[in-house]
Amino acid sequence: MGSPISGLTAEIFLQSLEHTHIKPLLDSKRIIFSTRYTDDNLIIYNTAQTNKGTITHYVNTIHNNLKLCPTPEQNNKVSFLDLAIIRNTPHLEIDIFRKPTTTDTTINYLSNNPLEQELVAYRFLTDRMLNLPLHKSHLENEWQTILQIAKNNQFPTTLIHKLKHRMTQKRTQPPHPAQLTQPKTNKKWATFTFTSPNIREITNLFKQTGIKIAFRCKNTLAHLVKTTYNTRPPPHDRPGIYQLKCNTCHRSYRGQTSHNLKTRYHEHIRYIKNNNPQSAYAQHILDNGHKYRTMDNLMTLLKPLHSQYLLTTYEQFYIHSFHKNGKLISEQSPGSPNPLFNLTIHPPQLRANWASGASNPSMDILPASRF
Repeated sequence: MGSPISGLTAEIFLQSLEHTHIKPLLDSKRIIFSTRYTDDNLIIYNTAQTNKGTITHYVNTIHNNLKLCPTPEQNNKVSFLDLAIIRNTPHLEIDIFRKPTTTDTTINYLSNNPLEQELVAYRFLTDRMLNLPLHKSHLENEWQTILQIAKNNQFPTTLIHKLKHRMTQKRTQPPHPAQLTQPKTNKKWATFTFTSPNIREITNLFKQTGIKIAFRCKNTLAHLVKTTYNTRPPPHDRPGIYQLKCNTCHRSYRGQTSHNLKTRYHEHIRYIKNNNPQSAYAQHILDNGHKYRTMDNLMTLLKPLHSQYLLTTYEQFYIHSFHKNGKLISEQSPGSPNPLFNLTIHPPQLRANWASGASNPSMDILPASRF
């Protein structure tokens, strides 16, 4: 039986038992209050009507496979889920409960993960603290605990303070009237693999396009423990983006193939032998009288790709990159300038100048749908 069905069946069974056995106790006032979350129960009973032993014995006789393991109130306090319920006559108070085995370990601030993912734990802890009706002293203790957890995981405390300030403002400030009347639209999302914080130099280009950016990481536990098998074919038997060098001037041609490098190499050589300048590489060899050699000496797989939709984009990137570095044969055109490629090719100082406005190259941003 699948887990969703078995979980639903268990819930129906427990609700039926509560209706037939627990409800009479509530009606008779022997139990003042009873609530349950999955298999955790909270019971408040009248000591003048019953006691813990009587309740435990009664519940354990309902069904042979159900046993109640009670945790009685100690020092006017009892825990339920992540709450500590404190009996402070004439009212009840709540506080945050943490098990003694809690390590308070989160994603370390210095780890190679997007900051949005690193702050998820602190966003949850802060949101819980702000939403619960905590007493002022409990609220301050919880805030100091959150700051200590952040410090233990090498987070700057100023960053956690800013997070709390933003969340508090969002709770207290009413929404702008324009936001209430603005029709809801389906947001478009693009996913990028987070390799380092430098990836934001690319994703920042999409800020004014209405496209939301999500990051994914490969340094996950599942990825680290996954057993890998070396079943990949040799590079020359794979499709993707390749470079083909000239044996004389050592400049390169950048191309794509959806078959494999061997097939594409023989096509280039056939063009040369038939004096057919159909490819830019063949035109370079024929027009300049340069020489070529075997595939193993001249041809390299730059980017293995099986998706035909990505071939043109990666090919243009590599053409643009090698053209900027002066390694592209003159017979192959680099195409129109592209600011997305420039951000990934140019040195960091030049990218910083562009970001600060020191240099403002006149370039049109390609439509986001191209990527």
